[in-house]
Amino acid sequence: MGRYIDEILQPGEKVLYSTNAHWIFFLPAIAGWVVAIVFIVVSYQVPSGPPALLCLTMAAFSAIVAMYKTVTAWFHRFTTETDVTNFRVVHKTGFVKRQTFEMSVDKVESVDVNQSILGRILNYGDVTVLGVGEGGKTLETIASPLGFRNAITARPAGA
Repeated sequence: MGRYIDEILQPGEKVLYSTNAHWIFFLPAIAGWVVAIVFIVVSYQVPSGPPALLCLTMAAFSAIVAMYKTVTAWFHRFTTETDVTNFRVVHKTGFVKRQTFEMSVDKVESVDVNQSILGRILNYGDVTVLGVGEGGKTLETIASPLGFRNAITARPAGA
């Protein structure tokens, strides 16, 4: 299975910039794995018997939740594409149920970036693309939002 953008490129169209959902989507999974490891370590610190068994049970439960969160975060990143070509802005999410957003670069009125403090530190944020007469779309938690904005708003000399 190839990238969505490669399947829909028009003649003469080139991909100028690609980004994806930020790795911050893995944060709940990372937290779940940390909790599971903490419960395993605590199980060796408490007396054997019911307290240790309870800690191991909690570690197993945390690991199952963490595995679920890991798989869903990976699948979200795998099935989300955000690209800028010389003609349009393209955003695709989903695998079986696909949702796409496309807007001609010529119709883009403004591109707004919203980043939290953590988003600025880790380089992720929400980007709202507003079009002339076309409405708009907010692309949530994408990596390198300023680079994405610059790829949309930058115009070659003489264009």
